[in-house]
Amino acid sequence: MIRLISVSLFSCWIGTAMAQQPTAAVENSIDAVQAKVIDWRRDIHEHPELSNREFRTAKLVAEHLRALDFDEVETGVAHTGVVGILRGGKKGPTIALRADMDGLPVKEQTGLPFASEAIGEFNGEEVPVMHACGHDTHVAMLMGAAEVLAANRDEIAGTIKFIFQPAEEGAPAGEQGGAALMIEEGVLDGPDAPEAIFGIHAWPREGGTLSYRSGSFMAAADGLYIKITGRQTHGSAPWAGVDPIFLAGQIMTALQAIPSRQLDITRGPAVITIGSIHGGVRGNIIPDDVEMTGTIRTFDAGVREQLHAKLKSTVRNMAEAAGATAEVVIDSYAPVTTNDPVLLQEMMPALEWAAGEGNVRDHFYITGAEDFALFEERIPGLYLMLGINEPGVAPGDHPPNHSPFFDSWEGALINGVRAHVAFALGYANRSGS
Repeated sequence: MIRLISVSLFSCWIGTAMAQQPTAAVENSIDAVQAKVIDWRRDIHEHPELSNREFRTAKLVAEHLRALDFDEVETGVAHTGVVGILRGGKKGPTIALRADMDGLPVKEQTGLPFASEAIGEFNGEEVPVMHACGHDTHVAMLMGAAEVLAANRDEIAGTIKFIFQPAEEGAPAGEQGGAALMIEEGVLDGPDAPEAIFGIHAWPREGGTLSYRSGSFMAAADGLYIKITGRQTHGSAPWAGVDPIFLAGQIMTALQAIPSRQLDITRGPAVITIGSIHGGVRGNIIPDDVEMTGTIRTFDAGVREQLHAKLKSTVRNMAEAAGATAEVVIDSYAPVTTNDPVLLQEMMPALEWAAGEGNVRDHFYITGAEDFALFEERIPGLYLMLGINEPGVAPGDHPPNHSPFFDSWEGALINGVRAHVAFALGYANRSGS
């Protein structure tokens, strides 16, 4: 068995009237599930599935929840999502625990004995598939927490809704999916509507640590599409037409002046990246048009709105000045992912019990984005990063998320299980509740 990190336990979770100490039964259940979590993680890692195609993963999860005698298990939510309801032995609030299930169109190069060799279809093309963002660990940890909590349901004050979400990485072209579709289909509504939600993401930091930032944490993300239409001509006579390639280069440079010179950076950073540019078929023909796609990241709603307006006016005015036209489309993926400051403070004792004293740490902004933020538009939430580096590996030395070399140290996963359990058992007894 893999040697797991040791944790120093807080003796209690502080409530308004009394302290609730984790029972020996809870601790024993956590110990008993460790090896299973690792086995589930390896199985899911070896068999990744792309967004809205998580059929095998969903079946594994649903069968597990039913075997645990959950009160309700619903499948096919937002295509392949699974939602489980576990009612506790005591009266209390309903809260939600969430894990995302999808992999990425990445060819794995980790060399792990359980490395993926899966092939899928992404936007009409055959692609390799890999869990390059740690969603395999997310599913396994929440499955582990489900087993711990089901074995100790008499300790639960209230109801726990388990949300296994598809398509966090984005639905295929022409499809809906992810948190947005789960919300549309009512996952936050009805008699078991949760009043708070908790999630964890695998992250290249010290193994077993939980990282947070109060307030804005992960960026809002918007997709960017720009089409510049000029007038085709011979490459030897650019004055006889309107060159959209030359204009596209000027626009890409001008866009970088928006965050650096036109926005108040004291309200939060902003990023504009052009990730693809396509135009033309050969070197001596200036084409009619050029298409660019990119991404926008912001941490403040006002800055986001201002950036969008300035970007559109910059592109259109530059195109008009050159005798071209421009189409600009900005598609929202997710708002800013936040940690509710009051909820974070109230839950801190439980989180420190989960990871060990000194292992719950403040973090800087993360420019990655998460559609978990869509749940947080409706209810308060906490979203934390679980460090998955092997001992002795510095944060900057670990392959980043979405890398073909990304891997998670399995010794850290039990702290993710503990964090889910801590939120589920500690929420009703949190300070100030």
